[in-house]
Amino acid sequence: MKRKWTTLVVSCILTVSTVMVGSLTALAAPKSSPDGTEIPAKTFAIAFSNKLPVDYVEKIQAAGGQVVRAIPEIGGLEVRSSSTDFMSKLQSFKDIAAANVQMVHKLNDGTVETSSADSQPVTDIPQPEATNSYWNYQWDIKKVTNDGASFGIESGGLNGKHKAVVGIIDSGIDANHPDLKANFIGGMNFVPAGIDATETGNPTDLLDREGHGTHVAGSIAGNGKIKGVGPNLGIRSYRVFPGGQGAPTSWIVAAIVQAANDKVDVINMSIGGFDSQKYYIEGSKYSDIADILLWKRAIQYAVNHNVTVVTAAGNEGLDLNNKKEMTDYLNATYGSPDVVFKGKTTETPGQIEGVINVSSSNQWSTKSIAFYSNYGKNQIDVASPGGDNGPVYDSTLDLNQRDFHYRALSTWPTYLEPYFTSNLHNYALLHGTSMAAPKVAGIAGVIKAAHPELTPPQVAALIKKTAIDYGPTGNDALFGAGEANAYNALKAK
Repeated sequence: MKRKWTTLVVSCILTVSTVMVGSLTALAAPKSSPDGTEIPAKTFAIAFSNKLPVDYVEKIQAAGGQVVRAIPEIGGLEVRSSSTDFMSKLQSFKDIAAANVQMVHKLNDGTVETSSADSQPVTDIPQPEATNSYWNYQWDIKKVTNDGASFGIESGGLNGKHKAVVGIIDSGIDANHPDLKANFIGGMNFVPAGIDATETGNPTDLLDREGHGTHVAGSIAGNGKIKGVGPNLGIRSYRVFPGGQGAPTSWIVAAIVQAANDKVDVINMSIGGFDSQKYYIEGSKYSDIADILLWKRAIQYAVNHNVTVVTAAGNEGLDLNNKKEMTDYLNATYGSPDVVFKGKTTETPGQIEGVINVSSSNQWSTKSIAFYSNYGKNQIDVASPGGDNGPVYDSTLDLNQRDFHYRALSTWPTYLEPYFTSNLHNYALLHGTSMAAPKVAGIAGVIKAAHPELTPPQVAALIKKTAIDYGPTGNDALFGAGEANAYNALKAK
């Protein structure tokens, strides 16, 4: 389920901390050059030096743009413009710290599409009607909870009351899934109207069109046939993915701010992308300084509001310390003769200060992480089980040798078709750092439930201190401090 994000527009006004203005019709209409050729509109991220000035709308309009979304807490804007000199006109406003064409992000799982090989789906796991529990198939949750022993110390709540809440910034959630509905306590949609026929801009539309967010939620707080790390944690959904498409940085950072304002205890972002300090589009020079600045501000805003932020390290198999390798990957994957990346590349949000960045461990090895997982000395905080295709595939990379049993089993929307890795409905086997991060978010959640006085740096320190030291001794490039463990963390405090 790798998804490339696209830049889109907002069509409604919501009375929330993230201010949306404008209309789809007005913003989508492209301008024409003197020879009659249409000039496609671009979406820009803009960061003011401090807070938004009272006349920010007028300033943007004077430069030839229109504000799509304002995020006053971090001095940020999403702006749409067809003007070829929009960026140069912005330079006259001294209170703008940075501006750039927005880059894109994706869901961080390591799925290979079924058409790539003829590996057979798993058919030996019983359908939900035929079992009361999938616990024996949850090797990943069993690992991080010491076979469920951590539940007896702290499960995230008691008697239907949630002692801590995890905000899931993702593709939405099946709020009526039998394993999730008791722990679901709301959220907000950040996908604007007009993206497709189903998107109306309704702020309460959290329907998961992709399945990804529902799968993540089950690993955090499933409580039914599958169990999450914190079976009684509250979960809030912040939907930033439409079906089959993506979103710019501004949607995600706006969701971070909203989650912090909603007083969640933990944020999980199984999201990944790249921002470059310098790139060229049709010969014009751009940078992603504004994107990076807004990421930094949003995460710092969350941390300042006592929110622990957990991120997925990404699935490109890259050394996050090797800037040349990362930039080469960016050019090979997203570049073209008209789009060339040349500057330092940052993996976002995983390399933003203040997060717990998670690589993906697997079921069968304590020496190596999953084949797809990004890594890097001092770039990975901890690892967590995200699954893979098994040891035979790892040694051969033969797609026909994939064994989906080694992936992570979790909840899947009840209204979507079974995912190709199995014949199950309501549940699915996936792998990726997307599946690793939520286990650490669940650990952070149960730590906060047991010890609400701990700050985000203290939560992160406890998780790292109690991780199981796999790989090379000490902090290493693959596992960071080690594989995170809920039981160890709860017993240590």
